Amino acid sequence: MLFLLFQLDKDRYALDACQVAEVLPLVGLKQIPGAPSWVAGAFSYHGTPVPVIDLNTLALGRPAQRRLGTRTVLVHYPTPGKDHHLLGIIVEKATETLRRNPEDFTAYGVNNDGARYLGPVLDDPRGLIQWIKVGDLLPEPVQALLFPTTVAA
Repeated sequence: MLFLLFQLDKDRYALDACQVAEVLPLVGLKQIPGAPSWVAGAFSYHGTPVPVIDLNTLALGRPAQRRLGTRTVLVHYPTPGKDHHLLGIIVEKATETLRRNPEDFTAYGVNNDGARYLGPVLDDPRGLIQWIKVGDLLPEPVQALLFPTTVAA
């Protein structure tokens, strides 16, 4: 299985490349008033509005640094009643991929209900890599905010 690697500070993380639609440079965003601080905004992708979260702000409490390797990763976010929605994720140092068997990742021994998106880890020669579970990134109230099922008239 192919994974897209990125970093939060000095720690490395992985996204299942099958869930990645496209890796873009940072894009200009429209702010979403009333959204949590880690919801960076939204942009138009081929005419479709796409919400964007800043994974650094969600996980570390600070925005991603604007560097050459900082990217907006478009992922297929699974939602009830529809196969998926596009979701943008701002990540740092998204410049590398890794091919590994999913069974090589193992539980890391911490029950972290506050960050359900943190999946198992892989012991790599350069240190642990943690799998980010895309489907667990957004709490239900934020899913409802970013992917409303009906549009008010």
